[in-house]
Amino acid sequence: MNKKIVVLIMTICISSLSGCGPRATGGALLGAAGGAIIGAIAGDAGMGAAIGAGVGAGTGYLSEQQDRSEAAAYQQGYNQGLQQSLPPPRDYR
Repeated sequence: MNKKIVVLIMTICISSLSGCGPRATGGALLGAAGGAIIGAIAGDAGMGAAIGAGVGAGTGYLSEQQDRSEAAAYQQGYNQGLQQSLPPPRDYR
């Protein structure tokens, strides 16, 4: 594949992640760097970087979604706890 096309595709993919959270963007950048290194060893750094960016972005996105889901579940449980009436404190004198 032409290296200019690969770089263009990577640039578009990474710039489209600007609306995502830091994990997806960071994952894409780290994946691209790792993929470029592995791809250079295998003979095609551009293709390795493109594949690494996709895998890194996907992993970062899934991790971020999991954290958001956990935070929402925590907040829901916290709010339910606030709505429950607690028994009066005991006097242990």
